Amino acid sequence: MGRFATTVALYEELRPPYPPAFFREVAQRLAFGKQHALIDLGTGPGLLALGFAPYVGRIVGVDPEPAMLAAAKNAAAHVSQAFTLIAGKAEDLPDDIGGFDVVTIGRALHWMDREATLARLERLVVPDGVILVCASFSATDGRNPWLDDYNTTRRTWSKESLWSEAGSGARTHRDLAGFFAGTRFHAADVIRVETSHEVSVRDLARRVLTFSSSSPDVLGDKVEAMLRDVEQRLLPLSRDGHLTEVVVTTAQQVKR
Repeated sequence: MGRFATTVALYEELRPPYPPAFFREVAQRLAFGKQHALIDLGTGPGLLALGFAPYVGRIVGVDPEPAMLAAAKNAAAHVSQAFTLIAGKAEDLPDDIGGFDVVTIGRALHWMDREATLARLERLVVPDGVILVCASFSATDGRNPWLDDYNTTRRTWSKESLWSEAGSGARTHRDLAGFFAGTRFHAADVIRVETSHEVSVRDLARRVLTFSSSSPDVLGDKVEAMLRDVEQRLLPLSRDGHLTEVVVTTAQQVKR
């Protein structure tokens, strides 16, 4: 069973969202069209690929976790969207898969083997194509005054060796300049969209379960104790059990 197998049911519902405004802004800025093909590496439940689907002609998703692929298949069926799904790691894609105009990578780059991934990207990205390393995270500049307490509490319940997966958007991915150093790829402009929404204290507590470092499998019989602890820490900061979350969503462009 993969590290995210027990997070699937909660992942799409509870992670900071990729809002419609983000997909629209990126598609407009980069002039996406039906002639373009997109592949999403580490697709999970298909959030990025399905979000961009209305703006491109074809979407493909790759993920090693069967339960995530099943969730992506169900999500695509729900909106009647054709979505080719491939089981496996991005590094292991066959040479004959062809080229893509857009390669998206969400909350996955830090799990990928650098050398193998770079070799695969050289084949995947067409000459004038773009890699988009995307993230969506709670703003860390003080506009979410509950966030420090939340992250501190979450850390106490997380498997410490995996804590680097968590937290702010700055830690969501490896340093891109270093990752692509010595290749023909380079980091270009960042597209940034900010939105806000109301989120319940209960759902923020449940969000803890969507990370591999604090998944139901990791926490075991401590799940309910974790939920109570997080809720008790956040309730005094809430209004009727709800908090405003300012979400920053970014697409870091990487080009040749």
